[in-house]
Amino acid sequence: MKARTSTGATSLTRRTLLTSGASLAGAAAWMAAAQSAFPGGAFAEAAGPETPKVVLGYIALTDAAPLIVAKEKGFLDEVGLTEASISKQASWGATRDNLVLGSEANGIDGAHILSPMPYLISTGKVTQNNVPVPMYLLARLNCDSQGISVANEYKDTKVGLDSSPLRAAFAKKKAEGKDVKIAMTFPGGTHDLWIRYWLAAGGIDPDKDVSTIVVPPPQMVANMKIGNMDAFCVGEPWNEQLVNQGIGFTACTTGEIWRRHPEKALGMRAAWVDKNPKAAKALLIAVMKAQQWCDKLENKEEMATILGKRQWFNVPVADVLGRLKGDINYGNGRFAKGTDLYMKFWEDGASYPYKSHDAWFVVEDIRWGKFDPSTDVKALVEKVNREDLWREAAKTLGAADIPATSSRGKETFFDGKVFDPADPGAYLKSLAIKRIA
Repeated sequence: MKARTSTGATSLTRRTLLTSGASLAGAAAWMAAAQSAFPGGAFAEAAGPETPKVVLGYIALTDAAPLIVAKEKGFLDEVGLTEASISKQASWGATRDNLVLGSEANGIDGAHILSPMPYLISTGKVTQNNVPVPMYLLARLNCDSQGISVANEYKDTKVGLDSSPLRAAFAKKKAEGKDVKIAMTFPGGTHDLWIRYWLAAGGIDPDKDVSTIVVPPPQMVANMKIGNMDAFCVGEPWNEQLVNQGIGFTACTTGEIWRRHPEKALGMRAAWVDKNPKAAKALLIAVMKAQQWCDKLENKEEMATILGKRQWFNVPVADVLGRLKGDINYGNGRFAKGTDLYMKFWEDGASYPYKSHDAWFVVEDIRWGKFDPSTDVKALVEKVNREDLWREAAKTLGAADIPATSSRGKETFFDGKVFDPADPGAYLKSLAIKRIA
């Protein structure tokens, strides 16, 4: 083999292999896997990743599937990330703390993450002593399929997509001297924003009429069971598990609030990406392959079986599979089969990190006081969102459905509100309940 110069892709020489401790057989195996993964040879011909190691975090939620599947199906190995590890995190707070540390300090390099978190961490809004830790958002991991679930004591209210039937019930409970607790997973995160939007659209102020509490996703069902909360917003499989255990019911799925809404993301420490750009591209390619695999109907049952394993979620397959296929048992007598509310991983741009979507997350966090109203939304999104890296990886993979622009345009919500990314101020003015003037 002949090594190319630093201006081009570098092949592995026998000397390089011996120096690095690798074997010729190992290199041959990696090259064969790379050629199999990319028949055109685009990635195999390029220099391999700067490092075979990356440490990624995940929370036990179905939308972590692209990372878990990339590991289980060998897609990470195929791109040379042979020492990639996927580490379970106890909570989104723990994910944040480990991202601040980085893998060199026994933390993590990146994670399956709530889409607003890279922005909150990059600006120091949620870090210790408000120290900014630069982050990049490299890809969206999924769209849709979160849920807002309510305790069984509210079944008689007939609450659903319209939250207003809860106004009187919550007011009565407060008048009795009891606290009304609404759980989400991280302040300013997606679940916080979905349940706030839902409550506010029904005339319930999420800061004045109820108390919001933070509960890690895997602990939602147990806490509802012992009466620690009245409602919660979380991803799957926990809404499905709640219904399967007869503890509560789902008022609505988040896809009913905003059709094809963005949800989790692949967030990485900017320092790791800047140091390892080829490894970052390799990681994106592996994740994209996993997303394409996850979207195939014939893979749903195997996917649910993988996620249900003890080392990943440790839950019954039935808790994962139903809503994964768009079959929704709301738990209050409603059952919808074969809906389009299933989780999307790749189809119709689900993986692409639209800047217009990130702008909405920033604007909503302005609405609720997480960001200052003077925040330059466009500049912040440009700094954190790396859709350029996504495009590079997608082209290498040979993806045919790369979005033409970084904006999906105007978005319309279930209550008729419209978010125009070109005029976020008009959207904020249209909202009756908010923390800003």
